[in-house]
Amino acid sequence: MHAARITAQGLATRPARDPVEVAERLLAVQAQDPRGARLAVRARSEGLVASDVDGALDARRLIVTWVNRGTLHLIRSEDYPLLQAITTPQQWTSCRKRLEQTGVGDKADRGVETVRRALADGPRTRAELRDALDSADVPTVGQALPHILFYATLHGVCVRGPMAGKEQAFVDVRDWLGEQLLPVREKALGELARRYLVGHGPATEADLARWAQLSLGDVRRGLAAIARRIVDLGDGLVDLRNREDPAPLPPPRLLGAFDPLLLGWASRDAVIGDHKGLVTTNGVFYPFALVKGRAVARWRLPNGKVAIEHLENITKTTARRLEADAREVEEYLSS
Repeated sequence: MHAARITAQGLATRPARDPVEVAERLLAVQAQDPRGARLAVRARSEGLVASDVDGALDARRLIVTWVNRGTLHLIRSEDYPLLQAITTPQQWTSCRKRLEQTGVGDKADRGVETVRRALADGPRTRAELRDALDSADVPTVGQALPHILFYATLHGVCVRGPMAGKEQAFVDVRDWLGEQLLPVREKALGELARRYLVGHGPATEADLARWAQLSLGDVRRGLAAIARRIVDLGDGLVDLRNREDPAPLPPPRLLGAFDPLLLGWASRDAVIGDHKGLVTTNGVFYPFALVKGRAVARWRLPNGKVAIEHLENITKTTARRLEADAREVEEYLSS
C-alpha cells in the first residue's frame, strides 16, 4: 500500500513537466509555506525551477487560496469552483468566531466590501489591503487582517494570484478567473472523491474526510457517486479501478516542508516511523529526506545552502545521493 501511495503521489512515476500537472494530480498542495509548495512541485517534476511556479501563478493557471482545512493551498485555477464549493462551507462557524475574538465583529461585512472595492482596479498586496481596511475603520491589528481576508475568501471575493515581488498579490475572483459557477453538491462530492484518489489512493473514508475536512456522511456520498469507478481492497481501503501498478520506490530525495506525502492520510506513520519530531505539536512539518519510502533525515536552508541533519544511519552511497539532491534543491530555488 505504501508504494502504491508514493506512486499515486507522483514521486515514483514519470516526472511532470509542468507545475500545473503536479497540481492536477494532487488536487491541492498545502502552501502556507510558499517554498514548501514549490518544493512539492520539484519533487514530482523535472526540468523545472521555482520561478516556473511563479510563472504559472502570473499566467492565471495556478492560484493559492484557503480551501481544505482552512489552510492555504496551491491549486489549478480550474479546480477552484470544486474546492470552494465543497471544502469551505464547514469553515464559516470558526471564521465568524475568530472575527469576534479579534475585534472585527459586526464590521466583518464592511471589511469584505472594502476588499472587493480595493481589488476592482487590479491585484493588491496584503499591505495595500490593510491600508484600505484601515481607511474604512475595519480593525486590522494582530490576527484581524488575515481573518478578514479569510472571510472574504470564504465569500468567494478573492484569491491569491500573481507574484508582486516576493509575495503574492490578492485578486478579485471574477476578474482573475472569470464568472464562477459552483457545481451541484452531490455531483461535486463524487468528483472530489475521484480526484482525491488520483493522487492519494488507496485510501479510506477517514483519510478523505481528514484531508478535505468533510463529514464521513459526505465522504460516503462522494464514494457512492463513483462506485463504478472504484474497487474495494479490503480493510476499508478503496482505489480507482485500472490503477497503474506501484512503481519501484524513488531514489533518495529531499522533500520540502508540509509535503503532501505527510498530509494526505489520517496516519503518516509509514513515512515518519519513530521520527515524530518531523511534525511538531504546533503543526509545523519540517523538510525531510525520503529514502526507500521513509524519512531518514530533516534539513534546513541557512544562507541558501542545504544542511542535512541525519536521524538515523544511512549508507555512504545514500548520503552522496542526498548531497547531490541538495545541490539540485539549491539550484531549483535560486532560479
